[in-house]
Amino acid sequence: MSADPTVRIRPARRADVFAIVAMLADDHLGAGREKLEEPLPESYYAAFDALERSPHIQMVVAEDHDDRVIGGLQLAVLPGLSSQGASRAIIEDVRVARDRRSRGISETLVRWAIAQARDQDCRLVELFTHQSRVDAQRFYVRLGFQPSHVGMTMRF
Repeated sequence: MSADPTVRIRPARRADVFAIVAMLADDHLGAGREKLEEPLPESYYAAFDALERSPHIQMVVAEDHDDRVIGGLQLAVLPGLSSQGASRAIIEDVRVARDRRSRGISETLVRWAIAQARDQDCRLVELFTHQSRVDAQRFYVRLGFQPSHVGMTMRF
């Protein structure tokens, strides 16, 4: 699929939090870790407020022509000493609404994030995807990402 030119990407708003959490919960991994209920737990809004205050993190959503939130991702730009003081971008939580998948929306979002990283003088872009998400891994390789690290997680 090619990138969808009809999709608009904009900064996420507090009113988008429920739609974002719904997309995060809509797979085999998210269903076990997210708590999708109305009203949402306040922890989601507190986290969104913290993200919104951070100068190094952007939470964005993709909207369709009806202004419906149909996708999103989080982009963090981190300064660092490694690679001769290079900044790096980290793409996280790329999600698309179930009924809008396989239409180029993820590609539109990820290409947007890559362009943002370049505009902010990052020398590399990293992303992480769970080892069970083999389709996502093929997608990212198609966009030019290369498998490079072994990820490790510690949950509390």
